[in-house]
Amino acid sequence: MNTVIIIGVGAAGLIACGTAAKTADKVILIERNDILGKKLLITGKGRCNITNTAELEDIIAAYPTNGKFLYSAIYTFTNDDIINLIEDLGVKTKAERGGRVFPVSDKAADVVKAMKKYALRDNVSLITERVRNIIIKDGAVAGVETASGKIDGNRVIVCTGGKSYPKTGSTGDGYIFARQAGHTVVEPKPSLVPITVEEKWARELMGLSLRNVSITAFNEKNKKVYSDFGEMLFTHFGISGPIVLSMSAHLRRDERYRLEIDLKPALDAEQLDARLVRDFEKYSKKHIINSMDDLLPRALIPVVIELSGIEEHRCTGTITRGERMKIAELLKHLPLTFKGFRPIDEAIVTSGGVKVSEINPSTMESKKVSGLYFAGEVIDVDGYTGGYNLQAAWSTGYLAGMSAAE
Repeated sequence: MNTVIIIGVGAAGLIACGTAAKTADKVILIERNDILGKKLLITGKGRCNITNTAELEDIIAAYPTNGKFLYSAIYTFTNDDIINLIEDLGVKTKAERGGRVFPVSDKAADVVKAMKKYALRDNVSLITERVRNIIIKDGAVAGVETASGKIDGNRVIVCTGGKSYPKTGSTGDGYIFARQAGHTVVEPKPSLVPITVEEKWARELMGLSLRNVSITAFNEKNKKVYSDFGEMLFTHFGISGPIVLSMSAHLRRDERYRLEIDLKPALDAEQLDARLVRDFEKYSKKHIINSMDDLLPRALIPVVIELSGIEEHRCTGTITRGERMKIAELLKHLPLTFKGFRPIDEAIVTSGGVKVSEINPSTMESKKVSGLYFAGEVIDVDGYTGGYNLQAAWSTGYLAGMSAAE
């Protein structure tokens, strides 16, 4: 009798369960939380960024850590496959800017409800407990142990997540299980995490959101490390938002970086200067502090004026060409100094996890213990924002469920 035990009911666990249940004799789903899919409920700010519409090769390229490991998983269960599955389960989807796919309802709860329907079949048992360890005999899985005792099973899929959002249950249990089984765990660190900066003015802009801007990071050798276009947000500690979170995956904690925000990426230097000339002529009799409302969010204007060194109550008509060029320079290269990252429990995903060279990429089975599988964020793979991390969970979960049930 083939009994598949799945530990953890997030995106990877739900799809692994439903897929395994199609052919396995019995599936036992074990979750420590009373709420299934707890982390899935908060993804995409509660909207659930299901996947991305990008081409498969571009999706694989969107994982800065070990993307090639996902080749078999993503080609076995693609972005189109998860969209079709969720729509077949009654949840209509839509694609937004950057290929991000969401439910039409904008409710992550609808996706969780659909995936629960997919997972909880007649041959599936749900147990709400915390697994203490995986039972291994003669190099093969024999079941798991919980506070209530032993549960027999010849296949175990670990879908426990990483260490991000620990309040959802992602506290690193999977790493403990992996080490017990003889696996190497690459030290977990935050990825897709907000960034702290040195500048006081950035923190004082807390709550200000910027759209259609670009951000660039330079290392100590003044080499461009990363650049992206989109949305960002000022916070009480520094900066966050989609382009900042994606940038964080390319920065190292022990290095120093210089950041630049281009507030007007659609305009080149000549076009921006022409725009400033027009605005300054239009508001020539006003103070410079009141002459840039057409160009910038109100809260940001005093910052730019102060950094330019121009007295804010100067009459706009007296601004020299050199001073105007200084303002233009700041609009294209607003400087910030990287200080560090927010804690791992604020990260959207965890970088690090079970070493991919010790997992069979064609099945997600451990190369060290027969019948042991890994799926989702517990593996040392992480992607950019935009639905890529959930796609990795869907694909690895599906492949692990399919393989374990055979």
